[in-house]
Amino acid sequence: MQAFFTEYGAQIFSNTMQHIYISFAALLLGALVAIPVGILLTRFPKIANVVIGVTSALQTIPSLALLTLMIPFLGVGVAPAIVALFIYSLLPILRNTYIGMKNVDPNYIDVAKGMGMTNIQSIISVEVPIALPTIMAGVRLAAVYVIAWATLASYIGAGGLGVMIFSGLDNYQPPLILAGTIPVIILAIVSDYLLGKLEEKLTPSALREEND
Repeated sequence: MQAFFTEYGAQIFSNTMQHIYISFAALLLGALVAIPVGILLTRFPKIANVVIGVTSALQTIPSLALLTLMIPFLGVGVAPAIVALFIYSLLPILRNTYIGMKNVDPNYIDVAKGMGMTNIQSIISVEVPIALPTIMAGVRLAAVYVIAWATLASYIGAGGLGVMIFSGLDNYQPPLILAGTIPVIILAIVSDYLLGKLEEKLTPSALREEND
């Protein structure tokens, strides 16, 4: 075991950092796009089903096929991997944002209007905080998806832990497979935990007590 880590320790660390970078970049882009769009769709319900339907259709494309489709436009490497994983992250975040915002009790919105809040103020100060647990559930789900699918990014030269997994499979080296798989599992668990803590921090204390 010690000899294995002496030989592959630096590679494991390097690939893990690459994996984190690719996954984080894709998830951040997904959240920056999907959350505002999900909020906007609650104001335009007629097009909501169309947009969510298109996003759902993109989700059905096999991950490896989507990664391959990026190559003619973006070449190989990190950029196409991030774009493909960004597309995959959209649906859970977009759908949960839309559902969370739609399920806000109308009485809260009426109170906000009665206090003289504008539409934007109501969204920022009232609706988003109430919908936050549902929104964050979508972000957490997307994070697990992205971290898992990022293993395939190695097929298009993006690096990450998939390099070790597929190298181990190709050469039948179980230690290499485990050296790639175990960090992916740990990353998924840790990211879900940290996002859960972020959700607790961002959720107003009154709402946390109400949910408890």
